[in-house]
Amino acid sequence: MPVAPACPIVLTTAERERLKKMACGHKTEHRLRCRAQIVLHAARGRSNARIAHETSLHLDTVRAWRGRFAHGGLPALADRKRSGRPARFTPVQIAETQALACKLPAETGVPLSRWSWPELAVELTARGITDSISASTVRRWLREDVLRARRKSTCGFDLVRAQPQTATV
Repeated sequence: MPVAPACPIVLTTAERERLKKMACGHKTEHRLRCRAQIVLHAARGRSNARIAHETSLHLDTVRAWRGRFAHGGLPALADRKRSGRPARFTPVQIAETQALACKLPAETGVPLSRWSWPELAVELTARGITDSISASTVRRWLREDVLRARRKSTCGFDLVRAQPQTATV
């Protein structure tokens, strides 16, 4: 199977200077430094295999970044926007969940002494804050939040499991 020839790279003076700064800059991210080195080596007429060997990168990586630069120039060296599922919950819903967790259930009219993850999820749905939500999502939000630092002092929610106590003799 024939191998496709490497994309020829011709740099302007401004592009070469910019790439040199990227390749040697101490504050440049590692991935951008590698990409700049690939393009600079390619501009010197080196093969993809030689560039891969000299930079300790995979041949496919060298081929991909050389091709992207050849077709898109310097802007093509930046990461592309990643696709993904849009957020299901808004930041306002997350904030309302955290605010509700900080209140004792008795203050909100719920006959409980403390919130549990499933009870809080049911309450969020009952109040119309969310259409539906799982207890694990509520737990994840609250564990990631600063509520962890305050624990029981200001929140009516125990966010950390009790540590087993050792018996003293």
